[in-house]
Amino acid sequence: MASNDSQPIVIVGGGIAGLATSRALKQRGVDSLVLERSPQAADGGLAINLPGNAIAALRRLGLTDAIERLGHPVRKREYRTGSDRLLAAIDEDAFWGETMRPRAVRRADLMAMLGSGLPSPAIRFGTTIAAIRQDASAVQVGLTGGDTVSSRLLVGADGVRSTVREMTMGSQGATTARLASASWRFMAPNPGGIDGWTLWTGEHGMILLLPVDDATVYGWVTVRSTGIPGNDHRHLGEAFRTFPERVRQVLDWALAHPEDVYHSPIEEVRLAAWTKDRVVLIGDAAHATAPVWAEGAALAMEDALALAAIVAESDDVAAIGRRYEQARRDRVAHVQAMTDRLSKAARLPHALRTLLMPFITPRSYRATYEPLKQFQAS
Repeated sequence: MASNDSQPIVIVGGGIAGLATSRALKQRGVDSLVLERSPQAADGGLAINLPGNAIAALRRLGLTDAIERLGHPVRKREYRTGSDRLLAAIDEDAFWGETMRPRAVRRADLMAMLGSGLPSPAIRFGTTIAAIRQDASAVQVGLTGGDTVSSRLLVGADGVRSTVREMTMGSQGATTARLASASWRFMAPNPGGIDGWTLWTGEHGMILLLPVDDATVYGWVTVRSTGIPGNDHRHLGEAFRTFPERVRQVLDWALAHPEDVYHSPIEEVRLAAWTKDRVVLIGDAAHATAPVWAEGAALAMEDALALAAIVAESDDVAAIGRRYEQARRDRVAHVQAMTDRLSKAARLPHALRTLLMPFITPRSYRATYEPLKQFQAS
């Protein structure tokens, strides 16, 4: 068993993956230090969809009461045309059951949950990594201020543009997702009638609206057209001008508040190896996927639980990375394969896609999520 007086695990990145890892290690009696480059904890207002396996991970992290209090239940999914015709519907309550009921939650609330109970010295804000060096006994993390932190294991939980990945594995990194090159996210008042996860798809793009409470929806928009330059969202209204009034109301509100609209490149990370000696990558740093199945946070929290279980029962640091990859590769590969399948369908001509969606959508949903109902920590 790992000894309590060993060097703490250093985690780079204080987002969902990093905080979940610190929390999971704490549950196992293992000390950790989180290094986060932002000067303070996240307080953003955007939201995240948590499918059933994410809820199960939060339960294992001791956060059942918190997610039930702060997360808005997502009981159904609907896929609709730009004219509002229902193409397919999924009863998520029936699929996942009460204990794994999907929920939508503000990202800041999720971060606060994961960080609750962690001692203040365990998170160091405003800290940037300058260098990483490994030897037979430790990994040395050089900081921009000149300090050096020593650890027996370094966890790169620093997202799609991972500094840890770049410093330890070279130029392997993010690539443009196959679904689309860009998306826009925002929060807006619920105009009424949006009571579940609802996706409208049209010739020029897709818009997803998801209630996060009784009065607010989270919006995610992506376009197929290449006519919208860079991160310019001002033309989104034209792309969706024929969509239902409730969709246009939400989008019009968002466009009237451009300071609250966030442009997000859709990037993926697929690596041949997630580990190198005493360095382990988790979450988006290792395997970011397009958000079509909303598995980013779920996989990150599962990574954290699996890694913590392995660290706690092993003094052989050289074996930790290998065991972690063995525990997680198949599950991540499944999500990647299902993401590719849906992304391919999304690129079909609009008329053909509309014709096929009533048949392929329920089947794809079950094929994606059924294997994810079960999870082994290690």
